[in-house]
Amino acid sequence: MGDQSRKILVVDDEKVILELLEYNLSKEGFVVQTSNSGKKAVEVAKEFKPDLILLDIMMPDQDGVETCRQIRDIPELTDTYIIFLTARAEEYSEIAAFETGADDYIVKPIKPRALISRLVALFRRESKREDKADEIQVRGLRIDRSSYQVYLNGDQIVLPKKEFELLYFLAQSPNKVFTREDLLKNIWGTDVYVLARTVDVHIRKVREKIGEGFISTVKGVGYKFLVEA
Repeated sequence: MGDQSRKILVVDDEKVILELLEYNLSKEGFVVQTSNSGKKAVEVAKEFKPDLILLDIMMPDQDGVETCRQIRDIPELTDTYIIFLTARAEEYSEIAAFETGADDYIVKPIKPRALISRLVALFRRESKREDKADEIQVRGLRIDRSSYQVYLNGDQIVLPKKEFELLYFLAQSPNKVFTREDLLKNIWGTDVYVLARTVDVHIRKVREKIGEGFISTVKGVGYKFLVEA
């Protein structure tokens, strides 16, 4: 069953999809709100403060990519999961989704039972992670797992959840090399099907925010977190 404290915002311009997802998610105990517009969704998200947003990419007034961008600029929604819904399965669409701060990507047609299983698994992993309140400090970088906050030389660095989890996971095992497949399995889970290049996109975005000196690329293998520059 769904966790009744979990709030989900569903954004899609197709009424039948909104009704289908609202019905099935509510039946599982989730608190659900819907929006048929990208622009309206930003305002709804500010008030509703959802734990997760299911966001259609192709919408007439404002597409999901721009909507995602605007939501990611809202400080109190930094930790909100954003999952894109789209009928387009091309690789560039998936990469574009992650570039704007999405956490996952689901191709239509949507199967409600499979989607709910995926969300329940995601929230279950999240609950387990929240039980492990740790802090890592390396060369002016402080990673606080209990608050999902990162500080560099005292200044707060804002990272979406997947970027935070990727950084934290690497930092837990300094100087250990992880393949892209290792990172996909541990950060995204085995029930999520995303491209290996997704890891590269997230690593690049983390580096843009904390600098190049913390995560090293091991050519042909993967990535590792450096204790010393």
